[in-house]
Amino acid sequence: MRLLSKTLLISLLATFVFTSQAVLAKFTSLTNFGDNPGELTASYYPSKSDNLVVLLHGCVQNGEELAEQSGFLGLAKSNNFTLLVPQQNENNNIKTCFNWFSPQDIDKDQGETLSLKNMILHTKAETKAENVYIVGLSAGGAMASVMLVNYPELFESGAIIAGVPFPCANNLIKAIACMRSGPSQTPTELTDLVQKANPKQQNWPTLTIWTGNEDKVVHPLNSHVLAQHWAILNQITSTPVVERKQGYQISKWLDQENNARVKLIEIEDMGHGISVNPTAENGGKEAAFIIKAPLAAAKSIVNYWKLN
Repeated sequence: MRLLSKTLLISLLATFVFTSQAVLAKFTSLTNFGDNPGELTASYYPSKSDNLVVLLHGCVQNGEELAEQSGFLGLAKSNNFTLLVPQQNENNNIKTCFNWFSPQDIDKDQGETLSLKNMILHTKAETKAENVYIVGLSAGGAMASVMLVNYPELFESGAIIAGVPFPCANNLIKAIACMRSGPSQTPTELTDLVQKANPKQQNWPTLTIWTGNEDKVVHPLNSHVLAQHWAILNQITSTPVVERKQGYQISKWLDQENNARVKLIEIEDMGHGISVNPTAENGGKEAAFIIKAPLAAAKSIVNYWKLN
């Protein structure tokens, strides 16, 4: 009996190792990408298309696993776009969160923001991509917000999932308050801060924002304020067009050509995480902070970006 148990354990371990190696084998390590003051690492799934998608993971997550479980990796393969996956480490943050609230990491061309910028520019040149998109979950969503504000000229569009607007906090105490209760600034105040830091910026990337209405980690108010703030940046003053579906609601802020510059997707009865639909092709699969829902976020985001 003990021999059988030992044999079974070895078999299970071998299966786990083989599966992990198979996932890792899909990615290429990113090296020699320039200054790296944030001490981040990265890998990427290469393609020869014009499109590069940057995926920023949440706390306690491995970026490559998130890429596979969320559906982004499968979508990169089927839709032929390059997927860049930066990775935080425990030396920078004990929970491997991107430090979206630390001034030394969120100021332009400092710390983690400069590391991410250099990763993106290097991968863009390496793959000859012309269009760059960024998506982040939770702390990764907050850092995606930082990158979109600091380098709006670099991105065509962004997606922030269960994240917060930047600049919502510049220390840990303010970060916790923002997560629990929403930003202290109004959408207009956030816009004023961003425009003051970017006085010459006229054209802002489009943005899709995702939240679960039962999120107890990052208050859904963050997503509402972020959507309104980004609509103001895109010079949209009209009220959003609201579509109610089975299990979720979509609010769209439209420009004069009827294009959705900003979209807010609110998923009913969902907590903190990214939504997946395991029944759909490349719809993702359930895991920690990867939640089964009627709508697969990765597929919807790729569709919004017209990468399919």
